[in-house]
Amino acid sequence: MAGGSKRSTIIDVARAAGVSTKTVSRVLNREPHVKRELQDRIRAAIVELNYQPNVLAQGLVRRRSHLIGLIYENPSPSYVVELQMGALDRLKDERYRLVVLPVGSVHERATEIVSLLRAAAVDGVVLAPPASDHPVVLRELEAAQLPYARIAPTRMPEKGPSTSMDDVAAAREIARYLLSLGHRDIAIIKGEPTHCSSEARLLGYSQAFADADVSPRLDWIEQGHYTFESGLEAGRRLLDRPDRPSAILAQNDDMAVGALMAARELGLGVPEDVSIVGFDDSEVARLVWPRLTTIRQPVFEMAATATSMLLDQLEGGSAGPAQVHPHELLIRESAAAPR
Repeated sequence: MAGGSKRSTIIDVARAAGVSTKTVSRVLNREPHVKRELQDRIRAAIVELNYQPNVLAQGLVRRRSHLIGLIYENPSPSYVVELQMGALDRLKDERYRLVVLPVGSVHERATEIVSLLRAAAVDGVVLAPPASDHPVVLRELEAAQLPYARIAPTRMPEKGPSTSMDDVAAAREIARYLLSLGHRDIAIIKGEPTHCSSEARLLGYSQAFADADVSPRLDWIEQGHYTFESGLEAGRRLLDRPDRPSAILAQNDDMAVGALMAARELGLGVPEDVSIVGFDDSEVARLVWPRLTTIRQPVFEMAATATSMLLDQLEGGSAGPAQVHPHELLIRESAAAPR
């Protein structure tokens, strides 16, 4: 490139490597039966010339866009960032690019998801909850023969490749931790009802309560929506009453931080007057004070694995069996024994 003013082409790479453009194309497309010495020369020329293949042009030849979609609804910013970072990390050095497609309400727009993906011209899609659990979305993807991989499904395990974490076991473990501290007056802030994770986590809490012979109080179960604002409102309702609970189980960190803010508004100490725990180990859990005791949900790893499963399908291989990633209970300063 003269003075860096002109973009290098495949012809420039072929000339610099002393090979044909067809050979360069075969190396770029990772086709077999190209001698190692030729591959090394071509890759050296690509680096020297800073050659960037035209992915869209390649896609036109193969009837592929080399774009994969990521459908998500979760309103938690930290969760969304972890999803994207996991998918992007897996796509590093791949020919595919990520198209992020947020959906305000999968429940309300389930029949529009495939049209949205077709408009984006993606070759396949990674589905985050609740799309990964929605029967209409899965049925229409299969009818359209559009490859997909699922993140954290809790239903229909036979539907497509998936990667997940055991939400029930994780919720049971953090509830048991509060019970082990001596708490019996425990409230719950549930997540968005259209997300199956909320139901799974509630089941885990219930199992821990049953094991400890503790009956949960229905008037201490508040509906949230996985947002800070819903946690703040639920926290106010739970804590501004004479028979307030000694601990709160929030089904994600954003709601837990909202409940923590409600406690401070009411002049209550955390954990001196009320213990509050979350779920996810999002960035906010580590930035607030006291730092949140929570469950680390491996969102980054699940997104990377689901992306890998999708790539395997797009390259004509098998996505392999479902994969379950481990969770981790992180004990920090927001929970202590009741006074």
